[in-house]
Amino acid sequence: MKKLSLMLILATILLSSCVVSKRKYEDLQNSNNALQTQYSILQSDFTDCESQVDSLEGELVVRGDVLHEQKQQYVSLQQKLDEFQKTNNNLLVRLSDFSIVDEKGAESIRESLQKINEQNAYIADMSQSMKRKDSLNNLLMMKLKRSLVNVDDKDVSVHVKKGVVYISLSDKMLYRSGSSKINSSADTVLAKIAKIINDHQGYDVLVEGHTDNVPIGNIDCMEDNWDLSAKRAIAVVRVLQKKYNVAPERLTAGGRSYYDSKNENTTEADRSVNRRTDIVILPKLDQFFEMMEPETTAGGSN
Repeated sequence: MKKLSLMLILATILLSSCVVSKRKYEDLQNSNNALQTQYSILQSDFTDCESQVDSLEGELVVRGDVLHEQKQQYVSLQQKLDEFQKTNNNLLVRLSDFSIVDEKGAESIRESLQKINEQNAYIADMSQSMKRKDSLNNLLMMKLKRSLVNVDDKDVSVHVKKGVVYISLSDKMLYRSGSSKINSSADTVLAKIAKIINDHQGYDVLVEGHTDNVPIGNIDCMEDNWDLSAKRAIAVVRVLQKKYNVAPERLTAGGRSYYDSKNENTTEADRSVNRRTDIVILPKLDQFFEMMEPETTAGGSN
């Protein structure tokens, strides 16, 4: 009996001990889960903070660059203002020294200086307008060159001359000898050129026909080189209008015969270069004059 009682007591002690350990384990497990949840929340908050810091650093760099550029512009404008003030002061001093100049003469000098300043401002505006026009021409030229990159350079050349864009097409690519009928092989090139023309509605198109100085043979439909050069230009204009939908009011055709040669007509190689058709892309006159005017906004000058 004593042994049985002892065993019951020991069993009770062990059982109660297991119950306590299990409860502690569950409590610790719950605490650990809570800590894991809190850690995850803190980790997410930390990641968000890092992203915000990166974004703010990037914005700070951009604003720093803008501020630096604005400071440079301010310094440049301040220097110009100082130069103008110095010039005006010098002029006023010189005017005050001219004791022999009466009030009417001084006023005349002031008016002359005002006109000079206005002329200088107009020249500066014209210079800026010409730079804008040149930039547009260069952009147009680069688009044409990229479009015609697969065409043989001997047959097509694109360049800016006299402030406008020239596309020179060789006669062997466009026509048969002595003919104004356009070859089917020229369609690819004319289609690419027409697309660029249609994409830039602010430009007009002048097509010029050119020949060498060799007289036209016995061809009933051609009277002379004037006739051939003009008819070739007209043929190109007709294709641009009828096949590629270039607005006819933007097109002009003209023949130059052999009076605007690139080379001397002394060798066959030189004559071959001179036999060409130029497509000249130039800004419309009204838009060109608008470009010459100073830029303004609704609130006044920029």
